[in-house]
Amino acid sequence: MPARSEDYAYCETMLRRDDSDRWLATFFVPEAFRRHVYALYAFNLEIARVREIVSEPLLGEIRYQWWRDVLEKPETSDVVSNPVAAALLDTIEHFTLPKDSFLRLIDARVFDLYDEPMEDIAAFEAYAAATTSNLFRLVRLVVDPEDIGGGLGVAEHGGIAYAVTGLLRALPWHSARGQLYVPRELLKRFGADRTDFALGRTTPEICAVLAEMRNFSRNHLEVFATRIAGLPEGSQAPFLPVALCELYLKEMDKRRYDPFKTPIVLPQWRRQWALWRASLNWRS
Repeated sequence: MPARSEDYAYCETMLRRDDSDRWLATFFVPEAFRRHVYALYAFNLEIARVREIVSEPLLGEIRYQWWRDVLEKPETSDVVSNPVAAALLDTIEHFTLPKDSFLRLIDARVFDLYDEPMEDIAAFEAYAAATTSNLFRLVRLVVDPEDIGGGLGVAEHGGIAYAVTGLLRALPWHSARGQLYVPRELLKRFGADRTDFALGRTTPEICAVLAEMRNFSRNHLEVFATRIAGLPEGSQAPFLPVALCELYLKEMDKRRYDPFKTPIVLPQWRRQWALWRASLNWRS
C-alpha cells in the first residue's frame, strides 16, 4: 500500500525538529526527491534514538527486530500505524533501494545499546561506514539512481567525518548515560581514564584524545574534499551535510570549549550560509 502524503509530512516534521542540519541540507535536493529523502532520514532518526527510549538493551533489541521485520516481512508488520515505516517502504519500492543496506545500518546500531567502547579506530570506521556513510549512499541512490556504481569513496569518507563530528557534539549526552564511542585504543595511547568521561571531567588526557578525534575527522574531510568535485553536479547535494563539519570542529578547537557541557549549536543562518557556499564551491 503506497504511503500517504501525511506519512511523508510526518517524516519532514520529525527531521526539522530532531535533525535540523540534514533538514536544511534537503533544500538543495530537487523537490521531486525531497520527500523520499525525508523518509530515509526519519528512518535513521528512529534507529539512532532507540537507546534513548528504552530502559534496557533487550527492549532495544526487540525494537530493532521490529524494524528488520518491516523490511523483510512487511506483510506481517503493523506498517500502516507507523508513518516512518510506511514512507520508508514506499521509498524503497519506488527507487528499488537495497534492503540489505538498511539491515546493515540496523545491525551496526546494536552497538548503541551497550556501554563498552570500541576497541580501535578500525572498529569505529566500520561503525561509521555502516551507519552514516551507508545513509549517504542511500540518499544518493534516490537523487541519482542512474549512477549506482559511482561515488569515488565520497560517501565513505564524508560519512566517517560526519559521524565523528556528530558523536563529539553529542558527548555530553553520551557521557551522562555511561556511553562511550571513543575507541579504547585512543584512551590507552593518551593515558585517558574512561571514568573521567563518565564523570564529565575535562583532563589534559581527555583533551588530547578529543583533539585526536577531531584530527581523525579532518583527515577524512580532506579526502572527501578532493573527491566530491569528481561527482556529477546533480549527485553532490546528498553530501551537503558534510559541509557543516568544519564549523563544528572549529568551535571545539577553541580554548573555552568544554566537551561535557551543552552540545554546540550554531545559528541557522551560519549553517544555511555554509551549505549554500558548499553547493557553489563543489561545482567549480
